[in-house]
Amino acid sequence: MDELTGSFDVWRVVRLGGREFTDAVVAEPHRGPSPPLAAALADWPGRWYWADRAGGHLVLIRPLGPERRERWLIHALLFALTVLCSLGAGLALLGEPLPTTGPLGGTVQFVQEVIDGGWRFIAAGWPFAVPLLGILLVHELGHYVAARRYAIDASPPYFLPVPPTFSPIGSLGAFLRLRSPVLDRRQLLDVGAAGPLAGFLVTLLVLGWGYGLSERMEPGLDPVRTFVVLAGEQIPLGDSLLTLAFRTLFHPDVASLELSLPGFAGWVGAFVTGLNLLPLSQLDGGHVVYALFGRRQATVGLLALCGLLILAQYSWNWYIWVAFALLVGGGRWAHPSVIDPAREVEPERRRIGWVAIAVFALTFVPIPFAAGN
Repeated sequence: MDELTGSFDVWRVVRLGGREFTDAVVAEPHRGPSPPLAAALADWPGRWYWADRAGGHLVLIRPLGPERRERWLIHALLFALTVLCSLGAGLALLGEPLPTTGPLGGTVQFVQEVIDGGWRFIAAGWPFAVPLLGILLVHELGHYVAARRYAIDASPPYFLPVPPTFSPIGSLGAFLRLRSPVLDRRQLLDVGAAGPLAGFLVTLLVLGWGYGLSERMEPGLDPVRTFVVLAGEQIPLGDSLLTLAFRTLFHPDVASLELSLPGFAGWVGAFVTGLNLLPLSQLDGGHVVYALFGRRQATVGLLALCGLLILAQYSWNWYIWVAFALLVGGGRWAHPSVIDPAREVEPERRRIGWVAIAVFALTFVPIPFAAGN
């Protein structure tokens, strides 16, 4: 540490949540950085970044004590179960009937079939499961890599499997646990935006693949614009600006379109991206808006909440998502503070947040499912 502090004019050290944070103003001759400072940074046993290069503001983070051991068996088991459930959902999308014994009884039957070797049969659902899980996995890895970039103690992804008798996609998504505090709004912006932006790139590829394979319907046969067939039942789907653009690009002047399995995976991936970017509480969008605007995020979150309650009059599913967002935020739509909320994100880095907001505008689906279906 002495090698570093010799290059500083002033500095402060904060120890919190198993991490040591050092805020320093580097002396002007060392801001290049100078060879002594560069050598000291190369030997630093943690992470560092320039919060303000012109002003010489340097931030260093390092863990206090050894890193915790991850429970990889739990993560692997949850992921394996999610794969099976998503394959089962893909099979239902291929036209296989779901069990008629109800959700609970059907779940028991589904598990029994898998144990009895039925996994070989449900593997046919891979054109849906693989692209969807690819989107979800890349999304979570985006968060994970960004968190590790700042030495934030982040868990590997926890996937949430749901039997296909309960969910048409076989999953409730995935999440990370941040087990050490976030220092400033820059860290929050990078970690919050990295997931949806990484997943969005994969979603674009999946949509191109899936919409290219989707089946056009003859004009006038059905009023539904875009739909998917689950276990023989037609489910109409709403459009975001993004999916509308892909439908127009691949199938112009088509009255109705039945999505292929990868097409539906891309639709779900875009839909989930829009959901996560809602500017509420501790959703990814809440992280991004708080990073950009600080405490004004509470006002944006309240407006978003009111907007969702209005949309819920046309699509009741929004009641569920409002309840989930409030549950994640501990009953609040406002984002909790970071350690140093006064430090703003430097102007050139704020572009990341505006790109995330643009992705939200492209992927948000006002009415995901048609009324009455």
